[in-house]
Amino acid sequence: SSDLSPSFFILASIPGLEAAHFWMAIFLCSMYIVAVTGNCAVLFIVKTEPSLHAPMYFFLCMLAAIDLALSTSTVPRVLSFYWFNIREISFGACLVQMFLIHTLSAIESTVLLAMAVDRYVAICHPLRHAAILTNAATAKIGLAAMARGVLFFLPLPLLLLPLPFCSSRLLSHSFCLHQDVMNLACANTTPSMVYGLTAILLVMGLDAVLICLSYILILKAVLRLTSWKERLKAFSTCVAHICVVLAFYVPLIGLSVVHRFGKDLAPLVHITMGNIYILVPAVLNPIIYGVRTKQIQKRILNLIHIYNN
Repeated sequence: SSDLSPSFFILASIPGLEAAHFWMAIFLCSMYIVAVTGNCAVLFIVKTEPSLHAPMYFFLCMLAAIDLALSTSTVPRVLSFYWFNIREISFGACLVQMFLIHTLSAIESTVLLAMAVDRYVAICHPLRHAAILTNAATAKIGLAAMARGVLFFLPLPLLLLPLPFCSSRLLSHSFCLHQDVMNLACANTTPSMVYGLTAILLVMGLDAVLICLSYILILKAVLRLTSWKERLKAFSTCVAHICVVLAFYVPLIGLSVVHRFGKDLAPLVHITMGNIYILVPAVLNPIIYGVRTKQIQKRILNLIHIYNN
């Protein structure tokens, strides 16, 4: 049996570990609190610290806002499942959540590319950096990243909307992803599958290639410097961004591999990879930049000192 418009989907649980859902929720909730606190702190510090009003930190604010939106669009729903056993998610809510996850991921990928370009200009063309990456240019890049994500990934839920779905409503994650929902349709999903893969390659795939190209050019410029001290000083400004790029792309690639080649893997693998993809970048990004940026460190210590007094 099938419905043209299913009323709900069922979120995945881990067979045999239902009794541990409460403690899993505690762990996820703790990570979510860290993510929200860290990213809100980044937004507040950059806003209130005039010395951080520069393109690199504006991009960092965009990254923090995206991570807040991405984690908030998924984690509260996951917690309601783990704590209150609310396993059903309506068809419409599932499509909206799916759109937000993929669109926000695309926007984050574009912002990471913009940050790589910022590092390239700062190291390879330092005298032109202020003229090229002005505040107006930074704002336009942010708007372009948002438009790019929406335009590329809005068709995903629209392509799924008219499909008939089989009697099975069970997802393989605790939230909705395109590949996961598409696999439950009992119709030809080739157009949806081809478009989804094309969108990912043209956005995340292309961004990854351009980021690598940026760092090849940066490495060439750094190696032309005369002393190792100058080389280390120049490249050290890129360490935080490299770590953030790895925190985003490694879970993304891992989740894609599990979806396309890991159909026989245990449900625990699918659910764990999904939660890592949603939460780990949001948790790590403010920590990485907090550790690597002296101005942010100093501001955090000042806030802690004021709070303790």
